Amino acid sequence: MEPIAQFQTVALPDRRVIQIYDADAYLGDSNALDEAETKVVAGNGYHLYILSLQPAIEVEVVIRVWETPQDPIEAAEGCVPVTLESETGVLVVNQFTLGPAGTMDLPKSGVYEGHVSWTARQATGDYYGDTIAQGADEEWGPDQFGQAWQRCPVTERYVLDLWFVREPEPIDEDDE
Repeated sequence: MEPIAQFQTVALPDRRVIQIYDADAYLGDSNALDEAETKVVAGNGYHLYILSLQPAIEVEVVIRVWETPQDPIEAAEGCVPVTLESETGVLVVNQFTLGPAGTMDLPKSGVYEGHVSWTARQATGDYYGDTIAQGADEEWGPDQFGQAWQRCPVTERYVLDLWFVREPEPIDEDDE
């Protein structure tokens, strides 16, 4: 079975953080960010935080929308269930303070359930740590570090699999 919609981008985990949120959900959630420290991925229903082990090597982010619930990727290092509500039908993949890496139009606005699976997170984090140590020993400059990040032998990858579960909650006029 093929997904009914798919989006893929690369993003730099600025301060180790990648965010995925509805285009109108600008405000962050420090509790969810703190929870991501232990769970890798956490959210508040409108805003997901993905926490990498490193801040300097680009990661791949894939969002897939399915007609029915899907099993997690078998080869994944980890997987966390998520719920994400999108009133606008547009998801933003954000690089924390660096800004958006891209946007995805969902098939329709609403509440989606699913999971985020990841691969090569640990290997990329290990490569980053080893490279920092080698660069410190050899007194590398910024260009050498940049070249080393581009030569990472693995690709850290996060896959968000979603399926539609219901229409979005009506907007309360008193909240506007």
